[in-house]
Amino acid sequence: MQKAIDSHFHIWRQKDQPWLMGPMVPRIFGPYEPIRRDYPIGEFLEDNEGSGVEKGVYVQTNWAKEDFEKEVAFLQKTADETGWPHAIVGYADMTVDDVRPQIERLMKYPLLRGVRMQLHWHEVSEYRFAPDERQVIDAMVKKNVARLKDYGLSFDLQLFPAQMKDGLELVSETPDTDFILTHCGMLTSSEPETVEAWKDGLRTLAKAPNLYAKLSGLGTFVHRNDPALIALVYDAAIEILGSDRLMFGSNFPIEKLWASHAGLMAAHRAAAAKHSAADQANIFWNTAEKVYRPA
Repeated sequence: MQKAIDSHFHIWRQKDQPWLMGPMVPRIFGPYEPIRRDYPIGEFLEDNEGSGVEKGVYVQTNWAKEDFEKEVAFLQKTADETGWPHAIVGYADMTVDDVRPQIERLMKYPLLRGVRMQLHWHEVSEYRFAPDERQVIDAMVKKNVARLKDYGLSFDLQLFPAQMKDGLELVSETPDTDFILTHCGMLTSSEPETVEAWKDGLRTLAKAPNLYAKLSGLGTFVHRNDPALIALVYDAAIEILGSDRLMFGSNFPIEKLWASHAGLMAAHRAAAAKHSAADQANIFWNTAEKVYRPA
């Protein structure tokens, strides 16, 4: 089985997750009662067994903002004890006057490779995270994102297609920083009009050579493991971006709400199988190795 890097997975402790405590908070992936609990690295490794995934990149999960360093410290400790994850994407608040004090606190953790602040906004209120659709080009956000290059960090960019024109402005103005589009731009359905708008958004962002994308979270809006939808995303993304700018991510345990890890991997590998061996190597290993530099 072809080896792979999982460029987007999570583990957590329930007590540290504000959205897992108290009343249910609406999330874009729908009801999540089955994962309102600890999801430790041991369970992830059990889910992952036999998949061919040899390395993994942890991506932040919205701990309380003031605990941004605690999250990365928890992951570094987990890696030191278990060997997983192999790279960490933490959180930093890009809306503050100067993000550098936060970044400098995170830089002492050897596996830190990038940060994510979710900037996605949608006309459907349940899909929103950012307070405004144009937060992605807020002057302070742009100024702070530009500072990441001084630390050699990437930025995980989460946007919907309608925001991608503004996204191109942010990415193009920071050419020395790698940007990774979360969930490949979050296609919300396979309706032809929706797919065309999503493709147009990808074409817009593709103009920036420092833009990469994750083939992850593809069940987010349909709440199922849909091989046809996954294949649609793979085919379009390879055509528009090229496989050397794409990487696989499981988005576990979110996708565990509707799929087994084995079933998810089978659907992703089937979608890639119609493409060349070089494309498959890029998607499942080379791109993530280049961008995230997993230990």
